[in-house]
Amino acid sequence: MDPLKSFSLLAKVAITTIIALFFLGGCKDKPKSTPTPVKTAPVQKDSVVAQIEEKKEEEEEPFKLNEENAIDFFFDYQKGLTENKVKITTSLGDFTVQLYDNVPYHKANFIYLTRKGYFDNTQFHRVVKDFIIQGGNSDDMETANKRKEIGRYLLPPDTRKGYKHHRGTISMPSSEINNPHMLASPYEFFIVVTKPGSYHLDGDYTPFGKVIQGMDVVDKINQQPVGKGDWPYQNIYIEKMEVLE
Repeated sequence: MDPLKSFSLLAKVAITTIIALFFLGGCKDKPKSTPTPVKTAPVQKDSVVAQIEEKKEEEEEPFKLNEENAIDFFFDYQKGLTENKVKITTSLGDFTVQLYDNVPYHKANFIYLTRKGYFDNTQFHRVVKDFIIQGGNSDDMETANKRKEIGRYLLPPDTRKGYKHHRGTISMPSSEINNPHMLASPYEFFIVVTKPGSYHLDGDYTPFGKVIQGMDVVDKINQQPVGKGDWPYQNIYIEKMEVLE
């Protein structure tokens, strides 16, 4: 063989081998590098954001009635209020009252408190024979706590609708505390049992309904023996009150 050709062949083989080794080396997996963890500073709430969140918490406090908002509240509440009958179940039986539609604030107040369950487990705490029975109060803390949750407010009298205190009339007593205008105590009510009525009450108190069923139960309550302050010796409970749809 020609020496030059032999040398040329060897050179080609060598060059081919070097190129192959170069590519094989380049194809090997490179070691993966471990990422350096990045330290983050704790997030602090902006003072403005904190104030907004605090205000939001305040706005979510439960609604309570008071002297400033009660009239507006019941004005809106009575709109479209078609229900006007309430069944009162007591420990001595039950009776039903029908509320007058044109005494809107007192009607709305009575239905609102009934639906809130305020009257449940209260008592007929004042019984004057042949005169009235008065309910909506009690001698335990449960009733006081209910009043606290609902709010403190009074209602203006509404005595010019022509209703009189006939027998069976349900009316609202006035508050005894700093009350020269005879504002009504919204948490209590009384029912007249006098025959034919107690008309000396007209003009001072607001009739807002009448007993339409179960007057015999009202009379039975009125005949219970009482002690000091006209409070019955044996508690007479209003077990439940419900609005009749």
